[in-house]
Amino acid sequence: MRIVLVTGTGGAGRTTLAAATALAGARRGERALLLTTGSSAPETVLGTPLGADAPTPIAPGLHARRIDPGDRFRQEFLAFQERAGAALDLLGAAPLDEDELTELPGSEDFALLHALRAAHASDDWDLVVVDMPPAAETIRLLALPAQVRRYLRRLLPPERQAARALRPVLAQLAGVPMPAQKLYDAAERWETELAAVQRTIDDPGTSVRLVTEAGPVAAATLRSIRAGLALHGRRTDGLVVNRLLPTGSADPFLAALSGSQQTALKALREEFPDLPVHEVPHLGQDPQGVDELDELLGGQADDTGAAGPGPHPDPWTVEDRLATDGILVWRVPLPGAERRGLGLVRRGDEIVVTVGRFRRIRTLPSALRRCTVSGAGLRDGALEIRFTPDPDLWPKSD
Repeated sequence: MRIVLVTGTGGAGRTTLAAATALAGARRGERALLLTTGSSAPETVLGTPLGADAPTPIAPGLHARRIDPGDRFRQEFLAFQERAGAALDLLGAAPLDEDELTELPGSEDFALLHALRAAHASDDWDLVVVDMPPAAETIRLLALPAQVRRYLRRLLPPERQAARALRPVLAQLAGVPMPAQKLYDAAERWETELAAVQRTIDDPGTSVRLVTEAGPVAAATLRSIRAGLALHGRRTDGLVVNRLLPTGSADPFLAALSGSQQTALKALREEFPDLPVHEVPHLGQDPQGVDELDELLGGQADDTGAAGPGPHPDPWTVEDRLATDGILVWRVPLPGAERRGLGLVRRGDEIVVTVGRFRRIRTLPSALRRCTVSGAGLRDGALEIRFTPDPDLWPKSD
């Protein structure tokens, strides 16, 4: 299975290009599924009302499903309310009915991740295309499972869970009530679900596709976005430049606008020489229905497939330079990153890397925990963090 997460700058046509990408897969004979959280826009683009309960047939080989965050939120809240029924009764709380529940901010993110995991676990699809939020939101969303899992491990570490029989005794010794077993049970369920989502995101068949329009600030904007994706280990498989006007127009205004687009397109190709760049023509209107979607990507080869079989390698690699320089180097690929927006802090056995407005916390590999950070530098699109062995912690040779 391939999973293509379509995102990009706001207003660049992500939904339309996601639908066209899924349709192109179906035209190649793949069983394709389009997932979207949009309400009216995807239905307008596809020309078909979408259901939230099950995928809707769109064309031969293509189905689409609209993710309903409100329904997912109500299901989860009611299940939580049922599990916590005894505690709520003790507090005299009145339970909430289903028809008075409205989803909270952030519900859409969890609903989308849940739908993505379910699609990945299914054998029904060869290609899953996801109409993602704008790029900055997508980066944070894809980082969410790892972040929440880290919070759970810090707040409710599994190794500190005491046996049920000892909990009353420990509570008396500590002088404070011990966390209820149900709290650890809930944390375990969340950990299992989040780990499954993380495996889906980290799967070698999962990639991100960026959509943009050709404008004067496109390259700078996408540079920051790609650096944020790389920080979290997400693979970018291609760049789609949307709404390109035809060249050679006799109209001075259209000729000038087309010339500006071609200049921006050249800048994008120079900025991202390692990425396939797909040019999508402007149809003179917003595409509606499968016939017009066919015109967008029709005839273009999709050479942005999966990275290959086997586990997805960790892009953060440790280079041993002990023999030559007396250091270890942790290399972090950050294409598009700039020195001005970089930040690096070590906190115990963790390292905090900041790239512009994006941040990631990684646990140090075991060898680097016995070292001190002696420097860092950005070189050829990669952050190289230098570690010097701590004499008091590093194993001594006889």
